[in-house]
Order: sequence, then structure tokens, then C-alpha cells
Amino acid sequence: MEFKNIIEKNIKIGDIPTLIFTPKEEIGYFPTIVFYHGWSSSKAAQRFRGFILCSLGYQVIIPDSIYHGERNALHNYNQQSAVKYFWNIILKNIDEANEIIDYAINSLNSDSERIGVAGHSMGGFTTAGVFTKIPNIKASVVFNGSFNWEQSNIIFKESLEGFGEPAMEIQEKIDKFDPMNHLDKLVDRPVLMLNGGSDMVVNPNPQRKFYEKILPLYKDKSRVRFVEYPYLNHFVTTNMMEEACIWFNKYL
Repeated sequence: MEFKNIIEKNIKIGDIPTLIFTPKEEIGYFPTIVFYHGWSSSKAAQRFRGFILCSLGYQVIIPDSIYHGERNALHNYNQQSAVKYFWNIILKNIDEANEIIDYAINSLNSDSERIGVAGHSMGGFTTAGVFTKIPNIKASVVFNGSFNWEQSNIIFKESLEGFGEPAMEIQEKIDKFDPMNHLDKLVDRPVLMLNGGSDMVVNPNPQRKFYEKILPLYKDKSRVRFVEYPYLNHFVTTNMMEEACIWFNKYL
């Protein structure tokens, strides 16, 4: 599928295969959204969401995570693979985020003052971590993910056979980047959380608890929002995409 007003490119940012959508209209520096895919997905599988956001005037950058897409994709994304790789992938995404953003600013004409980040599921966990780590990111949207890593991890361990305790080194990094341990870095920054109320993959309760904890800290409470969709499982709906577009239009 091609659109006459959008330029689509497959490039590498360092070692990271990346899909770029850029509006053809010359507007100077582009407001830019980095979009992270979920577990077992890829940059290519997020292509239409990239088109949607780009059609509204945003440059969209969709990287492949390790063990996905063009980066040594796994043969099986079962529970055993999730136990082994889930947190490693998120932490690697966070480690690579500055490289992607620096490249966007220096080589893709991205406006350094208008960078946003979004992601679904595992990409939502990544989004939460990246937004917490990098203070100059302007706005974030998390689809079916969590800013509350510790409680989400407890639920994973209860529901996934063999999830167990992460290795000490990984656990230390999880604690280091867990947004719940850095609320001061998030207060008053635009955060939109969209979760399915019946999500069987990422339980929405930890996200709700994060929202309840951080909301009183905001001066302008409209800048943090949690929307739970009753009876919705682990999907991104048209309504969710609309909410994301409205959010970025307001804050990016």
C-alpha cells in the first residue's frame, strides 16, 4: 500500500532495522513519534499505524526490537521464549532509544522539541521506560502496557509457568528503569495510558495503580490520563488510535 503524501523508507540506524514514514510536505522540522511494536510483532506489522500517524503530519520511526523482524527473529514466541527474552528486549530498546532519537534529530530533520513515543504491549513497557529515562521527550502514549513494572512482573510470574525470578543483573536493571521508582521524572509530562479492561496478556490493574499514585502529583491533571476499555482483550482498537492522535495533536 502506498500513499501519495507519505514517503516510506527502510533504513538502518546503526544496527537497528527501522521503518520511517515522513510527510512529503516540506514543513521544516518534523514532529516525530517513535513507535515500539509488541512481543512477536515487528516494524512491518505496525506499518498501517505508522501511515495513520504520518497522515496527520508526524514523522514516524518504527524500529525492530532484538529477536524480532530483521533482528534474529525467534522461531517460537511461546511462554518459554517470553520468560527468557521479554525483559532483555525492553531493556535493550531503552538502551538504544537515545541513538534513535539522536539520528532522527541529526539525519531525519526531526524537531528536537517535538519528539513523542508510543508503543503496544511489550512496546508499551518500552515506551514507559524510554519516556522516564529521556526527559526531553514531549509526550507518550502506552497501548496495553504498563508504567508499573514491579507489579506487572509479579503478575507475569504468577501466570507464566517458569517465569521465575530474573537474573540478578536483569532484576537490578528492571528496578533501575522501573517508572514507579522515578515518579519525579514523570510529573506534569503528558502521559496517556490505554488498556483493555479484560486484557488476558497484560493485566490493566498495575497501570491503574500507577495512575492512582501519580495523578495527585500533577498540577494539571488533564496531562495524565488512563482509559480502560471494558471487555476489551489485548488489542489496539480504532478508538485507541483516535485517542492517541488527539493526544499527540494536543501535546506534540
